[in-house]
Amino acid sequence: MTEKLYYIDSHMKTFTATVTSCEKDGERYLVTLDRTAFFPEGGGQLGDSGTIGDARVFDTHEKDGIILHYVNRPLDTGHTYGCVVDWEKRFRRMQNHSGEHIVSGLVHKKYGYNNVGFHMGSDVVTIDFDGELTREQLSEIEREANYAVAANYKVTATFPSEETLKTLEYRSKLELTENVRIVEIENVDVCACCAPHVSSTAEVGTVRILSSERRRRGGEGVRITMLCGLDAYDNEVIISENNTEISVLLSAKRNETADAVRRLMGENEKLKTRCAELCGALAKMKADAVAPTEGNICLFDSVLDEPSLRALVNECVKKCSGIAAVFSGSDEGGYRYIIGSRSVDLRKAAKSINDGISGRGGGSSEMIQGSCTACSLIIQNFLTNFTV
Repeated sequence: MTEKLYYIDSHMKTFTATVTSCEKDGERYLVTLDRTAFFPEGGGQLGDSGTIGDARVFDTHEKDGIILHYVNRPLDTGHTYGCVVDWEKRFRRMQNHSGEHIVSGLVHKKYGYNNVGFHMGSDVVTIDFDGELTREQLSEIEREANYAVAANYKVTATFPSEETLKTLEYRSKLELTENVRIVEIENVDVCACCAPHVSSTAEVGTVRILSSERRRRGGEGVRITMLCGLDAYDNEVIISENNTEISVLLSAKRNETADAVRRLMGENEKLKTRCAELCGALAKMKADAVAPTEGNICLFDSVLDEPSLRALVNECVKKCSGIAAVFSGSDEGGYRYIIGSRSVDLRKAAKSINDGISGRGGGSSEMIQGSCTACSLIIQNFLTNFTV
């Protein structure tokens, strides 16, 4: 049985251990040690990485009670090696995990909701609660979580006896009866957990709830996305840099960028409305300039938006006995087309039209649309002579 040093000291960065087995597994090697500070994946926290001697540990798992270290080269059984944990990676995970306990504990105390799902990814932490939480409620939870961080409460981990466990109120997703490890955050939370944690809430650094959404599965509730500690700091730096750039682009103060964006969006909506009006007027002018014909109409345009192109086709359909086609784009980049007719079943004719203009698309018997790669000269010649 491997001695679990991460339970003795969650902050152990280096240690020595003797290799008890080393087996080749494809391109990697599975190594077991007599003692280890490498935490195996569990409790929602990923397995540790680091080095054993000159071998690189890229993951750690526990299988059937055996802790397996996945390494890149063989190690000598019976030999004692110096081992080093990738400390910053481990510490960041401890910060996020302990922060999750703080938030889950506060939500449980304040609203009685349970943490029914927890995932610590490479970029964010997510928690699923079995009850609804408003934006205002989550802001209050975040504030209280950071007060708990500032209070520097103790974080302790113990293995209570079965008798003590029966009288202890603690959070747990599973029904546990033996070898239950309890992580207690003073004045905040008591929870069953197998993962290493910080020694005091101050080490968490900061707690940031980034977003929330309704849970898509598993009934009612909310999923929150959060970050803590150094990961939260890195995220805030990125957000700050982006906000600084936005403030420069909009000539707005950093604390007024949201209002500036709203003003810009309002102006953009007005411009879009005006553009649509002008496109509609231009489409009508183009349609009025088209002479009636017993054949087909084929027009090219690089200005009109799609609704105006459709309106142009509808007007041109009235002026021809065949088909009315409008192409938007260029020979270099290809064309989007809309084709209409009152006399030709375009659903049936779509294949032959697409074959003639190197296109793809379809639609109804009265109108089809799609794209093509043929040049304007080929398109014009084909549609001028097209008949069913």
